Amino acid sequence: QVQLVESGGGLVQAGGSLRLSCTESGSIFSILTMAWYRQAPGKQRELVANITIGRRTNYADSVKGRFTISRDNAKSTAYLQMNSLKPEDTAVYTCKFNLDLGEAGEYDLWGQGTQVTVSS
Repeated sequence: QVQLVESGGGLVQAGGSLRLSCTESGSIFSILTMAWYRQAPGKQRELVANITIGRRTNYADSVKGRFTISRDNAKSTAYLQMNSLKPEDTAVYTCKFNLDLGEAGEYDLWGQGTQVTVSS
């Protein structure tokens, strides 16, 4: 069964740090783009950061300079290092991997989400 498993969420005080991990298992396909999204209560889901297979990164303006996305292709894992956390970073964080299915095209695989809560 192909799936993404996330870890690293939790409760942290403002100014603190957390590191999220997202690991894919069960697939034989290449991972093109790895991404992290978040959704706070009452708000739409938003893209936090993504990283391409060529390691080009993109960040939401609200997290630039504080969050860093990285990937370990050998481990099929994406990381999100979150520093200087703010209460407004509180949300459910979900990873998404874009898989290359070859002639069959591409497929977006989603994780189950992990809660990040930042207290003031």
